[in-house]
Amino acid sequence: MTSTQIIFLITAAATLAAGIYVVSARNLVHAALALVATFFGVAILFALLQAGFLAAVQVVLYIGAIAILIIFAIMLTRRVMEDSGPQTNRLWGLAAALALAAFGALVASFRLVPLLQQVNATLPVADATATLKSLGYAFVDPNQYLLSFELASVLLLVALIGSIVIAADRK
Repeated sequence: MTSTQIIFLITAAATLAAGIYVVSARNLVHAALALVATFFGVAILFALLQAGFLAAVQVVLYIGAIAILIIFAIMLTRRVMEDSGPQTNRLWGLAAALALAAFGALVASFRLVPLLQQVNATLPVADATATLKSLGYAFVDPNQYLLSFELASVLLLVALIGSIVIAADRK
């Protein structure tokens, strides 16, 4: 095993553990901090895939903006930070079985794709400047990602306004 594979396995395991803790933590602040750890793990995985721009966007946008916004929203609501209710319901076994079945179906369908069976040890290194330039043009091109980009920004604005409304004192 190469050192890159070892780093990948450790990062993937830590990211998966942090993601499981996000949905199972009783304390909302701890869940939000585990979400930050999950985002950071995904950024490391992007860096291992030689996608430096996506790793930087992951750190700046998700960790630097969204996760901090979630933590501020939790702290501004001044509600109880601990969830006293049960963490599971009576159908958790069925949900786990369905998740495993869906995972099995994905693995079976990926095995049918011949391109995925051929693993290339080295990734081709593209010109980073040309790639970033084409991505920037794609974000502002009406025929490509402009609508998606604007819808995401409006969704984030609505989430910010909603958190302010929730946190506001009613007098």
